[in-house]
Parts: sequence; C-alpha cells; structure tokens
Amino acid sequence: MNLKCPTSQVAGVAAIIVSYQPDLARLTDLLKAVSSQTDSVVVVDNGSIEDVAGSLASQFGSGVDVVSLGKNLGIAAAHNVGIRWARDRGAQYVLLMDQDSVPEPGMVCALKSAHDDLVAAGNKVAAVGPRPKDRQTGHLAPHVRFAGFRFAPVMCEPGRRVVLTDVLISSGSLISVDVLDAVGGMDERLFIDQVDIEWVLRARAKGYRVWGHCEAAMSHALGEQRRRVWLGRWREIPLHKPFRYYYMFRNSVLLQRRDYPCRDWRRVDTIRLLQMLVFVTLFHPQRFQALGSTLRGLRDGLLARD
Repeated sequence: MNLKCPTSQVAGVAAIIVSYQPDLARLTDLLKAVSSQTDSVVVVDNGSIEDVAGSLASQFGSGVDVVSLGKNLGIAAAHNVGIRWARDRGAQYVLLMDQDSVPEPGMVCALKSAHDDLVAAGNKVAAVGPRPKDRQTGHLAPHVRFAGFRFAPVMCEPGRRVVLTDVLISSGSLISVDVLDAVGGMDERLFIDQVDIEWVLRARAKGYRVWGHCEAAMSHALGEQRRRVWLGRWREIPLHKPFRYYYMFRNSVLLQRRDYPCRDWRRVDTIRLLQMLVFVTLFHPQRFQALGSTLRGLRDGLLARD
C-alpha cells in the first residue's frame, strides 16, 4: 500500500542501516527507498570484505554517510554507532533498518505521524514499526502479542491505523532519541539475536509500549532459506546458518536470567526454544552443526558467558 506524505513530515529522522557482506544491488535499492523518506542516512558497515564505502560513494557521492567498523562487532554495536551518529547531527528520531529490508513508499512518514499522535495522546511510546512483507511470497505478516504459550496475531480492523503489540523486529522501527536516552541503547553483549527483543523488554519495564502500524509496510527477508514442516500443524520455518543458533539460545537464556523481562515473554520464549530445538534436531539440513551450536549456546547462557 502506497502512503502519500509530504517531505516535511520526515524532518529530523535519521536512517541507520547496518550492513555485513551485503548484496550491493539490494543495498542500493534500500538506500534509494530510504533516502527519499528521511532527513539523513548512515550505513554502518560491520567489517565487510568488499569496500562498501567506496561502492556507495561512486553511486551516491556525499548523499550517504558510511561508517566502517573494520570488523564485525555485531548488530547491537553497529546500531549504537549509528545512534551516536544521528544524535551528533541533531536527529530527533532514528529509523533502524537491516540491509535485507526495503521500506514501501510513505512508510517513514506514516510511522512518524502515528508516533507523534500517540505521544500527543499521552502514551509512552517506545517504538512504532511497520508490517513486514515476505520478500519471497509477498505475504504481509500481522503484528503479534503474547497469548498463553504462543505469539498471537493482532488483527488490523478496517480504518484502524495502529495496534498495540508486544514485540517489534528492529528493522523498520522508528524510535525517538529522547526514548533512547531514557531506555538506553542496544545491548552489545548480545551481538546479534534477541537484540530487538531485549530492548523492547527493557523499555516495557520502564513503562513504555510498542505499536504496530496497520498500513505502513516494508519488504523483509526471514532467514537464509525456509522449510515446510509439521509441528502440530504445517509451518514455514526459517532456516539459519548453524552458528546463529548459538546466539539464539545463549541470548534467550541470558535474558531469562535477568529481572526485567515480563512473565508472558518468558513463557512464550521457553516454548519457542523447545520448538526450535525439535526443529534443529529433526529437520535442519546441517543438524549436527546446528545442534552443536544450540548446545553450546545453552551452556554459555546458563554460565552467563559472553
């Protein structure tokens, strides 16, 4: 859905794109889409082998800043570098973007307008995010909330602009700099997985909530591949490289040990981990490597190891 918004409505919004070994053609598409919807853009490159800064400079000149970290410090550290960059330039909002996401026209303006209206109505807004659209299937995912032992979809009724949700993925999230000052930046100890969940849980513990926009959307990639399996019902399960399961399990266990995550998240996440363990054991094409990473993650989470 294309949303028409005047350029003046996105004043003060800085986009932060984290890259690591990016597909440069796809990154170019993202930059073209996001630069027309924001005040400024920075690409924080996490140690890619290819010269990302040089490639982008040849296409965009000085229109896009690139901060090269020299090595992979993780998505949380890269976000924090981008947030400092935005704050130093007087930005009022940051838009966090993954290299594999592309905002649809009008997305940023819609998020900012909804954010400002929610704040004006007296809400403590942590973030507002769009609906992810699967890049392969075109399926528009619903927003979700904790419900018993699972994530339940939150339906967008006709005419409703935003819905209260319990989680947002980091990509596409619009966050005010004032809220980042109050809640803090991203937890660099987590490196990659659960970084967005941890920040939302920390914000919730401070009284903030997150909202999902019903019309704003972005294309997004989930996992490197997917596999259709039967786990109580037919499911499309994202497949990740084996090393990722280390961080998924370690970081969930680390968060379970902290005092601020809510009880509903603890319950849902425990079930999620059990389901993932079954999937990795039975269906992952590199099951032994993935299972080894899973077990190391569980061990290091229990021992609180970085």
